[in-house]
Amino acid sequence: MKEEITKLINLQTIDSEIAGFDDTIAKHQATVAAREQTIAEKQDTLAQVRNKIELLNQKQLETKAEHDDAGARVKDRQNKMMLVQTSREHQALLKEIEENKRLLKETEDRILQFLEQIEQLEKEIVTLENLCAGEQQLLAEDTSTVEKEIKRIEVSKKSVVSQREKQAADLQANYLKRYNMLLDKRDGLAVVPVNDGVCQGCYIALPPQQVNDVRKGDKINLCPTCQRILYYKEQEDEAVTE
Repeated sequence: MKEEITKLINLQTIDSEIAGFDDTIAKHQATVAAREQTIAEKQDTLAQVRNKIELLNQKQLETKAEHDDAGARVKDRQNKMMLVQTSREHQALLKEIEENKRLLKETEDRILQFLEQIEQLEKEIVTLENLCAGEQQLLAEDTSTVEKEIKRIEVSKKSVVSQREKQAADLQANYLKRYNMLLDKRDGLAVVPVNDGVCQGCYIALPPQQVNDVRKGDKINLCPTCQRILYYKEQEDEAVTE
């Protein structure tokens, strides 16, 4: 039985190593994904800024048309001033001229504001485009580096997976079935040591008698809380004493 427990321990070691490969690959892929996300966010911001410029250009055109209409009305009313014969008509035309001159000034100010805002946003676009170009370059570099690193890891992983297949084939079928079930349900940790009477999977104290049974290693012992397969790991001071 101790031999089977040793095989299970070895199998867990191998699976933990494989999981480590997978975690490393995932972290490398996350680096690329984060870079892609950064680019996507900047591109989204670029699209929003361009939409703002488009809206401002539309408002500028509308305001320019309003400005031109006001200018045309000023000229029209000034020409009519030469033809009026009554003071009342003269005053009415003067009032319209002043109102349209006020509108001319107001629309001129608005057009200038639009132009200033557009200029500022265009500068922002240049900055964002430069940042995106830089991020794209870094993404290309990261992708190349990550692809090479993943290939290297996959080669190492393949060798370990081969060891895993041999180790698994050497286990009794019922033990392998239970082990694989626990590996899946317990986040890749099916076999754990007992240290100071505590299961190192769920960190719950075990009954003293079970600790003794685990130490003897005469049978497969399961944690009563997390159901992981237990084995006894001697502390350094115990090993020295013995």
